[in-house]
Amino acid sequence: MRVDGAEGRRLADMMDSITAGDPGPIVTETNGARAVYFYLPPGSTANKAWAPGVTRFNSGSGRVSYVPVPALSGETWPLFWYCPPANSGRFVHPAILRNAAAALFGHPMSFGEGASC
Repeated sequence: MRVDGAEGRRLADMMDSITAGDPGPIVTETNGARAVYFYLPPGSTANKAWAPGVTRFNSGSGRVSYVPVPALSGETWPLFWYCPPANSGRFVHPAILRNAAAALFGHPMSFGEGASC
């Protein structure tokens, strides 16, 4: 999932705060749209309403999606880890991210909906 610009950084900061410094893998981009990428489990964003400004990446027939991944060490400008992966099975929690995005961006969804992610 991607959120561009200052809003993406605000969401990453919020996730960092909510999770006591362990939001899961998040990547920032320092040029172009200054995107922030949140690495979620495959398929976890499908068929869910998300706040405006959120770009979901889902595979499907006739669709192409890519998510940039910087090296874990060394220079990979313009990509940097906001929070590197702790292990291979660790992702950003979809329900926490969805509810944080809704709170930050004012999406009219009910917070109870996030529990089904």
